[in-house]
Amino acid sequence: YKKYSISNIILLSFYYLCKKKLLIIFLTMITFPCCKINLGLNIVAKRSDGYHDLETVFYPIPLCDALEIKKMDEEFPSPTPIDLKVTGNVVECDESKNLVVKAYHLLAQDYELPRVHAHLVKRIPMQAGLGGGSADAAYMIRLLDERFRLNMGNAEMERYAAKLGADCAFFIRSEIAFATGIGDILEPVDNEVNGLEGYYIALVKPDVAVSTAEAYAGVTPKKPIKSCRDIVRQPIDTWREELTNDFEESIFEKYSILSEVKEKLYNNGAVYAQMSGSGSTIFGIFGQKPKNIKELFPNMFTYCVRL
Repeated sequence: YKKYSISNIILLSFYYLCKKKLLIIFLTMITFPCCKINLGLNIVAKRSDGYHDLETVFYPIPLCDALEIKKMDEEFPSPTPIDLKVTGNVVECDESKNLVVKAYHLLAQDYELPRVHAHLVKRIPMQAGLGGGSADAAYMIRLLDERFRLNMGNAEMERYAAKLGADCAFFIRSEIAFATGIGDILEPVDNEVNGLEGYYIALVKPDVAVSTAEAYAGVTPKKPIKSCRDIVRQPIDTWREELTNDFEESIFEKYSILSEVKEKLYNNGAVYAQMSGSGSTIFGIFGQKPKNIKELFPNMFTYCVRL
């Protein structure tokens, strides 16, 4: 080896290992699915298909999971075309029902996808009304599109995402949107809502799980007096009296801890506080960085960030 430089030795070793199939290089891609809150949520009508029409403003929040994929080697002995590993803030679940897996199989019906390894690291709490599972599914679609050059475009990806869940389509773009239908019809929201830039948001999730069916069972659909899209265009100090989540009344009766969290956020300076989605996360919006959120809500999931 004396006649070779160190760099040449490294390159020759790399070449030898590749020839002998002792070293396999994978192109790995990673993305960070964000979550969302609902600024207002009104259940406006019961549909003939059993679902409900709603109105809400989806607002993306930079609390993110991490999702990584890499192409599976041809000789890797996997019984399924997608090998999913889930770590982090998770509960026991059937991986075959995971929305990341479902997103892969959905695209595989129409596109020739290679087998992949996927690793999902959960930071967004589950059953929290933050859309974590929906975000993971949408970002998987985006990741597969980019990695394997499917060239779908946003509209096509939204069409696929909507098949996986009512709010999945929102996460293809992850931009502030006014949602109607079952949450799948998205329209831009005027810049006024961007007045939240510079505010702080605190998320608090007690150890409470609210099922979607349970939430809808306690709601009587009705058209709101004023659309939440119009309300969020107003100054934020008017929201407390007008911007509502229809799920809160019945859910708070059953889980009083949620109403207590909301009241405590207000008592500690929140300009506005609300339950997100069907729960069980309560968020508070603050003009100044709130202090001691973790200490105020012990044994609960908390997250605070400047918007």
